[in-house]
Amino acid sequence: MAAKPLRGYHYGEGIEKNLEKAFYWIQKAAENGYIEAQFCLATLYHNGEGIKKNLEKAFYWYQKAAEGGNIDTLFQVACLYYDGEGIEKDFEKAFYWYQKAAENGDPEAQYNLATLYHNGRKSLLLDTKSSRK
Repeated sequence: MAAKPLRGYHYGEGIEKNLEKAFYWIQKAAENGYIEAQFCLATLYHNGEGIKKNLEKAFYWYQKAAEGGNIDTLFQVACLYYDGEGIEKDFEKAFYWYQKAAENGDPEAQYNLATLYHNGRKSLLLDTKSSRK
């Protein structure tokens, strides 16, 4: 049910576009466990649409959606870990999420994973991490 207000308020379909109302309903749906709304809420926080940009909240909702089974968010979680946006950089976790996304058919994740393997980046990062202990 949350998708209808989302389409209406967020995209102006059949109703005047209103990002504040769209955010309100998306947040309600996300908090009630609707995975697609969690992904959408993360995107709104990430892009600052209808709400002030907040990368920490974006990361939280992307990860929640990914853990709930939203395949589209796996790549986003990997990128945020890799770039350190909204969360501390963690190349090992980025690699893990890139791998999950790649295994689920995400072509960008497959490319990024191939690049990491090609450049030996994963082993370099894991060696660096273990040497910090």
